[in-house]
Amino acid sequence: MTTESHQILEITKNYLKDIAEGKTADELAIYYSESVEQIEYPNLLLPNGAIRNLNDLKEASLRGKSVLISQNYDIQKSYVVGNTVILETIWTAKIAIPIGQTPAGKEMKAYFAQFIEFEDGKIIRQRTYDCFEPF
Repeated sequence: MTTESHQILEITKNYLKDIAEGKTADELAIYYSESVEQIEYPNLLLPNGAIRNLNDLKEASLRGKSVLISQNYDIQKSYVVGNTVILETIWTAKIAIPIGQTPAGKEMKAYFAQFIEFEDGKIIRQRTYDCFEPF
């Protein structure tokens, strides 16, 4: 693994750790390019998917704080190809509000495939394929 590959993988791991630790939207902004684009493909939680820019990501971060008590990203596998980090991740979260048939205080679980592209050490594009267990 090249030095650059190692660096963007470490940045990605720190990014997910900071999200899980509940860092503020402004604290998370250090990871993003001003022109960042996040694509979340359709899934059980967002049937129409979502495309977010930097401001949208900040808003989503704030919304998440009202919905989640805690969350964790358990990276199963990671790869770096060029400027892209590819992750297979198991996400778990304890929810603060009822979602579907899952009551507040219980756990949700999803399996993520994430493709995170970098330029100059910043995330420029993130594509996520989220497979949620029934909730």
